[in-house]
Amino acid sequence: VWKMEQERKRRLVITKPLPTPNALIEPTLQRLASKFDVWLGDPSKTLDRAELLERIKDADAVMGQGADKPDETVFAAAPNLKVWATYGVGYDTVDVDAATKRKIWITNTPGPTTDSTADIALCLMLSCCRRIAEGDAFVREGKWSQAPLPLGVSPFKKTLGIMGMGRIGQSLVRKVVSWQMKIVYYQRNRVSEELEKELGATYVSLDELLRDSDFISIHTALTTETRHLIGAPQLAQMKKNAYLINTSRGAVVDESALVEALKSGHLAGAGLDVFEEEPKVHPELLQMRNVTLLPHIGSGTIEDRSEMFNVCLRNVEAVLEGRPPINPVNNITTSD
Repeated sequence: VWKMEQERKRRLVITKPLPTPNALIEPTLQRLASKFDVWLGDPSKTLDRAELLERIKDADAVMGQGADKPDETVFAAAPNLKVWATYGVGYDTVDVDAATKRKIWITNTPGPTTDSTADIALCLMLSCCRRIAEGDAFVREGKWSQAPLPLGVSPFKKTLGIMGMGRIGQSLVRKVVSWQMKIVYYQRNRVSEELEKELGATYVSLDELLRDSDFISIHTALTTETRHLIGAPQLAQMKKNAYLINTSRGAVVDESALVEALKSGHLAGAGLDVFEEEPKVHPELLQMRNVTLLPHIGSGTIEDRSEMFNVCLRNVEAVLEGRPPINPVNNITTSD
């Protein structure tokens, strides 16, 4: 009598799920739970290193956060790992080369975050130039009848400089149409003439963008080339009383240099959703009324976070069923 050995159910580890499961993600999660052995972490905390290594040791797939910082040590601890699905667009905390050498797919979630991140960039622009955060504090501190109101400036017909005319940069440009702003942009590769015409955007050098823009909004990925792309020299080149907006990655801007540019009065203000050493924030930024600070909520809507979760799970499902992932960051089929 032959006895078939039951096949091991493949294991999916979700290091930090959404705080509250909802109707937008339940169908996908239930489908995967029927196929795979799913372990869900505590949504209120990030796994420490030792627990992460223990949890993933028999995992075939991991859906992880940037804070997990998967590197060679992590990948080596999971000999069965086929895919690490990053919950987010950025993957600067992932050692992609180490994963590729071990034939592990790295995926991300580029689509769902586009409009919501552009929304936050727009909000930060208005908060800075119209002094909305200052006005809120003014009312809460009982100063309404005691001091002149905080007056701002209008963005109408000003110049907006876009650093990185990708999906989010383009979305922001479309959102400010009613302000009749002059749009200039800089990135390594120029977009098509058709897209420039549609957006009413002019390609310029970085020096020109810094010199001429009243608002600069950063939408570039963090790489070795873009780390501190905006430092003291670039901040000095910016137009006096300009505003700097960053919803991309904190380390694209030299935070200490930004503090000095704000303290000197050269810049009128800044709007930041990202920081160099999140969740740490430069202590002097915390004291500045002309700076709006947000806790990296560019994609912080129920709809977007849920769709990001679903995209991660669909990437995992594809790989574990023998198909290429939907949103690959690397290509293990051509790696050595």
